[in-house]
Amino acid sequence: MELQKIIDNVETLLKGRALDGWEIMAGASRNLSIEVKDQKVDTFRCSEPVGVSVRLLQGEGLGFSFSTSMEQADLVRMIDNALVGAATQTPDRFNGLPQAMPIPRLEGLFDSTLETVPEEAKIARGMDLERLTLASDSRLKRVRKSSYGESDYAVAIRNFLGVSGEYRGTSVSSSIAVIAEADGDSQMGWDFGFSSRFDGVDIEAIAVEAARKATALLGAGTIPTMRCPAVLDSHVAGEILGVLAPSFVAENVQKGRSMLAAKLGERLFSPIFRIRDNGILDGGMATTPFDGEGVASQDTLLVENGQLLGYLYDSYCARKDGCASTGNASRGGVKGAPHMGVSNFYIENGPAPASELLTGITRGILLVDVIGMHTANAISGDFSVGASGFLIENGKVTSPVKGIAISGNIMDLFAKVDAVGDDLRFYGSIASPSLLISSLDVSGT
Repeated sequence: MELQKIIDNVETLLKGRALDGWEIMAGASRNLSIEVKDQKVDTFRCSEPVGVSVRLLQGEGLGFSFSTSMEQADLVRMIDNALVGAATQTPDRFNGLPQAMPIPRLEGLFDSTLETVPEEAKIARGMDLERLTLASDSRLKRVRKSSYGESDYAVAIRNFLGVSGEYRGTSVSSSIAVIAEADGDSQMGWDFGFSSRFDGVDIEAIAVEAARKATALLGAGTIPTMRCPAVLDSHVAGEILGVLAPSFVAENVQKGRSMLAAKLGERLFSPIFRIRDNGILDGGMATTPFDGEGVASQDTLLVENGQLLGYLYDSYCARKDGCASTGNASRGGVKGAPHMGVSNFYIENGPAPASELLTGITRGILLVDVIGMHTANAISGDFSVGASGFLIENGKVTSPVKGIAISGNIMDLFAKVDAVGDDLRFYGSIASPSLLISSLDVSGT
């Protein structure tokens, strides 16, 4: 279904209504999810949703409504509901819609060959991933889930101020969770791959990494409590960065729910790394030409030389602070109004190979998994979570470790970064390379 025709129809229905402004967004997608277990298809799901939503400005009220039906009566009802929302909302002088601006043209978002790949090949990918993983080590006993997923999606937006944009994209992913067993011990390993293209996902690499993670921690023991240098692998560093990320969002700053509130321009972080939010990152999972309200996506440098340079804005929060939107209005689809969020948010790669971060550590810890990082206090930054990894002795990994806990403060941790690896990898929209932390409290036996 052509999205522009849907938008044209809704715009026609808006004519003659008592409005101070309008925005129409339409979206459609074709989604496929396959799960394989024991070389058989365990789950096969397909969907092709389409929908449209409006935000209508009436005075200082901004109402929202959506419809997944394109019937005229349902579209009229959608408009009526949005108008009721605008009329009953508490007036807010910062409500409004963004002005038109140039939108970047991004290459590589869409794989035109994806729809020609037969379903048998997609099922085979899940089966091959399971087979390759189990075949790599005799200690790997069973797979919890081997999956393949894809989406072919299109988004279009238009508003009364001249905003007009449309793009189409594809996403393809594969993941596996595998169990390793030896000498009465059991460990799980997981890995994931993502691309906009079918041929961009390397299932052999996924199999190798999942197998390595599952087998490496077999036989893990405990260690005494200590305060020591710590290397966070890219996965753990990314999880911890994910707790800090919302603090850069202007809405949280304005509401006092941020670790970074009222600290603009201060030197809060280690001077050796940079943090950025890049909505136009080549190959990023959150890369789009425009955000959820039609503002051009951009690359925003947030931290450099330890200094907090800025926050992330949508147009509403930007109006409150008298600045420009950074293109950070997120939208999961037509069923929700735009909300603030990060795009591709990450610490830049450093100069050091990740393996060299261990050099010079007499006794320390390499962390490869944390449990419950989402429980960290998003305002104070305090955390205490379970973890597992490896003991480092004289610059080398010596033994696997489990049953430990790490504690501290997010801001203190990022102020103590002594070295940054070169292994940046995205498992989602937030990522980091491996980091060397000068000291960390590790609770053991």
